[in-house]
Amino acid sequence: MSDPTVYRHRDFILFASSRFLSTVAMMVQSVAIGWQIYEIERTPLALGLVGLCQFLPMFLFTLPAGEMTDRFDQRRVLSLALLLQGLCAAIFLTLSITGIKTAVAYYAVLVLFGVGRGFASPAGQSLTPFLVPPERLPRAIALNSSVFTTAVIAGPAMGGFLYAFGPEVTYSLCLAFFVAASAITAIIGGRRRAKEVNTEMSRFERVVEGIRFVKNRPVILGAISLDLFAVLLGGATALLPLFARDILHTGPWGLGLLRSAPAVGAALVALALTGRPIERNIGVKMFAAVAVFGVATIVFGLSSNFYLSMGALFVLGASDMISVFVRQSLVSFATPDEMRGRVGAVNMLFIGASNELGEFESGITAALFGSIPAVIIGGLGTLGVVAIWMKLFPPLRDVDRLKDIEFKQA
Repeated sequence: MSDPTVYRHRDFILFASSRFLSTVAMMVQSVAIGWQIYEIERTPLALGLVGLCQFLPMFLFTLPAGEMTDRFDQRRVLSLALLLQGLCAAIFLTLSITGIKTAVAYYAVLVLFGVGRGFASPAGQSLTPFLVPPERLPRAIALNSSVFTTAVIAGPAMGGFLYAFGPEVTYSLCLAFFVAASAITAIIGGRRRAKEVNTEMSRFERVVEGIRFVKNRPVILGAISLDLFAVLLGGATALLPLFARDILHTGPWGLGLLRSAPAVGAALVALALTGRPIERNIGVKMFAAVAVFGVATIVFGLSSNFYLSMGALFVLGASDMISVFVRQSLVSFATPDEMRGRVGAVNMLFIGASNELGEFESGITAALFGSIPAVIIGGLGTLGVVAIWMKLFPPLRDVDRLKDIEFKQA
């Protein structure tokens, strides 16, 4: 039995609460930013730049942040990163109060926000295994994902509702939630990582060690790279302000509902996984889920009906949650404590690339071919990635049980 003084239920609850608040704040903020920038610029490329501005600093800082997470206390790194995101919300609030209508100012703050996310992501991802015993880790991952997706449901809907009262109200809530999440994170306890053993390696060598660890494990590399390219090609969320306004003819409230639809599907799947995690044929089920993600993306691109679009996004989110669960479980089970920050950084770099760089890719493709063809091409590309990855990474396709991962990677 695990020592209850080491794995305290209180600490996981605090961590989940902090993640819920910070995710709601980020989702609320994304609705406001997307709507404001599209009102200013009225081009799909402008929406794509929202993702690029966040991806570039994440690309530069995530790997060093992973090394820092392994060197220092993850709780302190995460708390400071959330505080930086709160500062960005305060700047957005100031821009709105002063009535500044230039997109460049908002892009500049998004770059700073990307820095905060670059440090928060590996610190947050590496923390869960220190708060629960190993035998409860799959359910903790599913519960953590459920909390996250619930926040992703509430956030966009809340953002669309609050934006009707003005961006100032919206950003004020974001500021309060980020600061509260930072304060909660600072008091989390739980198991502490053992003191660093290898003190001879430079920070650069330690970062490279994390990259090499992932590279030498085809199951992990295949899982996170599948997510990278599938979501990079199939991400339609960046264009939702355009679809909401110009194709589905709705307002900020409709945009909020569209942004929430994938999270509703994801939340229901995460809730099911909390009670009954996937135990057999994990690899095949992951590939099948990503294929469904691609089909749902195509349906969304072809739809001009608000409710059909909502349904397609619902299925998209549900299928994506299965992929998220498998990927996080693989990484958690196959990574030693002393490398969780660095491996988590590599994982989050791939995720950041798929989400934020995917938004930029969607904006560029929409500018070149049109919004509807861009989404359809992306969905077809996702299906192509599934077929290619099944051939490139047979160890991932053949994974049966999570408990076999360490043996397969030995």
